[in-house]
Amino acid sequence: MKAVALTRYLPVSDPDAFIDVTLETPVPQGRDILVAVAAVAVNPVDTKVRAPKDKVEETPRVLGWDASGTVVATGPDATLFKPGDAVYYAGDITRQGSNQEYQLVDERIVGHKPKSLSHAQAAALPLTTITAYESFFKRLRIDRDGGDAGQSVLIIGGAGGVGSIAIQLAKRAGLTVIATASRPETVAWVKDLGADHVVSHREPMVPQVRALGFEHIDHIAIFNDMRHWAEAVELIRPQGGIVTIDDTHHPMPMDLMKTKAASLHWELMFTRAMFQTPDMIEQHKLLTFVAGEIDAGRLRTTLDTVLSPINAQTIREAHRLVETGAARGKIVIAGFENRSDAGAAGTLRP
Repeated sequence: MKAVALTRYLPVSDPDAFIDVTLETPVPQGRDILVAVAAVAVNPVDTKVRAPKDKVEETPRVLGWDASGTVVATGPDATLFKPGDAVYYAGDITRQGSNQEYQLVDERIVGHKPKSLSHAQAAALPLTTITAYESFFKRLRIDRDGGDAGQSVLIIGGAGGVGSIAIQLAKRAGLTVIATASRPETVAWVKDLGADHVVSHREPMVPQVRALGFEHIDHIAIFNDMRHWAEAVELIRPQGGIVTIDDTHHPMPMDLMKTKAASLHWELMFTRAMFQTPDMIEQHKLLTFVAGEIDAGRLRTTLDTVLSPINAQTIREAHRLVETGAARGKIVIAGFENRSDAGAAGTLRP
């Protein structure tokens, strides 16, 4: 099968940052399913994993943690899917990724693809959807179905992949959403997704939020980086909660958090698969739930850009675009050239 891989960790400007390779098609065992990949998305985690380092892989490593495709085979213990099912998923960072024609993935972290979306549109969703959903409804324990309606949430990084679906999930839960964006096109993007208010994360945020009439915010999600930690702590209400997905490269003083008895939550959507937690199947459930919400018209894809086909050149270009930090929504790469089972991939369209 065709795959896009790396053996060395190089700058995205290097033509050898990714290479086109041929690998053996894997065979599903246990609860794995084998998926014919139709479209993949690129996330900041991809660029972090690929970041230059001295390590050299003995065998080609395949990245990619967002995909949509069609089940072509199932392991003997798999019960959730059958060949022919259209699925979408983020996968497991400890295994080979989705930038290959066929991928093995544990069925417990896979959802039925939204029927109303193309594979390209669906591939934009899994990783960011799982991250936003778990951040709000598992970590911060916001009631998904409106029990906390009227509370406020500040989404720092509102125009990014996670922020784009987070805005929609927060509005569905009845929250008042303040999202950050700094350019006219990203301000328009987050407003279109449902944000009630927009503030710039490139300017001091505390006075902007206070000018909106909010002395404190009930919930805060940091979906870009920890440079905004001090402002988040200043704005969180006493006994409120902050969730973050970023690395701890910046100081995170806790004095005021203690004074406010506020809580800090970490979200990593790979945790369940990495540690084979007993509740792994919750990701199957939430992805299937979100698919139903999309088909009902209550949520929508966060796809912004489609590249084609899936090969080393387009994967490298997608990484370059993500590394600019200026992307809004998601960047997806769709379709393998000259695929022998093109029908398995379904119809690809932006």
